[in-house]
Amino acid sequence: MYVILVYDLNAKRTNKMLKLCRKYLNWIQNSVFEGEITEAKLKELLSIAKKTIDLDTDSIIIFKSRDQYWLDKEIIGQERSSTDVFI
Repeated sequence: MYVILVYDLNAKRTNKMLKLCRKYLNWIQNSVFEGEITEAKLKELLSIAKKTIDLDTDSIIIFKSRDQYWLDKEIIGQERSSTDVFI
């Protein structure tokens, strides 16, 4: 499946979440990731993420699609490549 994952975390936890998400998905913008992932790998990612975040103040939003091609994607400005690193 194709997913877009977005998170909003306390600043002290963002670096840890960034490193976790980059293991599974492509980093496309601050706190935003996308990519193909299996259901099992997504469950694994979320299991680890739930141990990292504060469920009372932080959030993770996941948009799921059967295929990346079901979504129209328009980029205005510079697209970040998966090798760009801004920490």
